[in-house]
Amino acid sequence: MKKLISMLIITSILITLMPLGVLADQADVVIFGADITQSQRQEMLKIFNANENDVMILTVTNDEEREYLEGLVPEQQIGTRAISSAYVKLAPKNSGIKVETYNITWVTKEMYANAMVTAGIEDAEVIAAAPFKVSGTAALTGIMKAFEKASGKKLNQEAKKTASEELVLTGDLGEEIGKDKAAKLVQDVKKQVVKQKIKNPEDIRNVIKKIAAELDIELTEEQINQIMDLMKRISKLDLDINKISKQLDKISSTLGDVKKTVEENKGLIQKILDAINHFLRWLQSVFSS
Repeated sequence: MKKLISMLIITSILITLMPLGVLADQADVVIFGADITQSQRQEMLKIFNANENDVMILTVTNDEEREYLEGLVPEQQIGTRAISSAYVKLAPKNSGIKVETYNITWVTKEMYANAMVTAGIEDAEVIAAAPFKVSGTAALTGIMKAFEKASGKKLNQEAKKTASEELVLTGDLGEEIGKDKAAKLVQDVKKQVVKQKIKNPEDIRNVIKKIAAELDIELTEEQINQIMDLMKRISKLDLDINKISKQLDKISSTLGDVKKTVEENKGLIQKILDAINHFLRWLQSVFSS
């Protein structure tokens, strides 16, 4: 009995002395844009299906968002207020990344997931949201901050900046070639660059052109150069191809439909061309006889 009491006392002392951060790191994290109202906070909690007493609450400021976005997007897109919010829950090891969005108009969940992997985020369930429609570029800053707090893991600063650049570039490409195709293109190029440890700019350029052709995407020289510059930065990060594949498994299966659709469309186009050629040959035989 004395031994049991002694153990309970020691356990109580250890829990009391344990840093609050260690206990808190195990909690789900909700991060609010610093400039949303109290009623909007409650709206976000409902969307996240979270109770304020059961999660850790953080805020992200416009200055923090600017640290990663300034120079990458137009000034009006950054704005002067922090509105985007996010919910981050750690998932079991090798669960991968799962993303949902609400009132996010410019960034897709696939774009978020791709950028999150570049930043070093893994095994997490994330919801990016806002009380009204926003582009969503600033939400990544909050997601990265929330993940660091939830996991107790400090993300590499260069990786975070590169992830923000990747998100913006993919969004820009999405306006020209379609969001799904843009996300698939950047994801596939990144995987090849990391897998083959490609660092030479011309080799990266060749990978971009090859994958773009496979996806039936026509890129301008400027777009190729922009993707190449991004991949040069990514090639310097300590990314693991196995981790990328595992983390993006669910997202990749969704984007896999893009390539399937392209191949099906190519087959349909070829059938149409064959029919036209057959018809022209028939006309030629009729008029020549």
